[in-house]
Amino acid sequence: MAEKFPSIKKIMNEGKLVPDEEFTSYLTAYLDERNIYDNIVFDGFPRTVTQYNFLKSWLTQKNVKLDLVIVLEISEEETIKRLSARRLDPATGKIYNLITELPPVGVNVSTLIQRDDDKPEAIKKRLSVYRSQTTPLIEELKGKTEVVEVDGERPINNIYKEISSIVKAKNGNQNE
Repeated sequence: MAEKFPSIKKIMNEGKLVPDEEFTSYLTAYLDERNIYDNIVFDGFPRTVTQYNFLKSWLTQKNVKLDLVIVLEISEEETIKRLSARRLDPATGKIYNLITELPPVGVNVSTLIQRDDDKPEAIKKRLSVYRSQTTPLIEELKGKTEVVEVDGERPINNIYKEISSIVKAKNGNQNE
């Protein structure tokens, strides 16, 4: 989606959050344009109660509901460790992680750069925003849909397998 909307791509490349109304309107326009109204997986959205309310309104118009929310539980310490290990390849724009997604052979690690937004102090600010904006959203969602918390401190493959299993089970239950 970011490729079609350069203003969103610019904001995201800077590691910033797109304003709620702007992001939600672009997202719903994108989905409407492609007639996508079912079996959608959002990653990192909605992040705020405001985004959720916009999404909920759109879902209601389309007669669709939010069936499942998966929340990755990860400590502040591990979050800072992982995010501060991200590096950007200025030649390709590809982002690697020196802990979880090493650059392939042939990529010179010394040329990779750390974005300002991936430095510990910036991450701490984002975590503060998460606590103030996303935590209340998660609490609200718990009363409206199924919310599953997954241990996000394990290896990525283990997390992926668990999330896949949860989604498959939920999808299987809907088809009965």
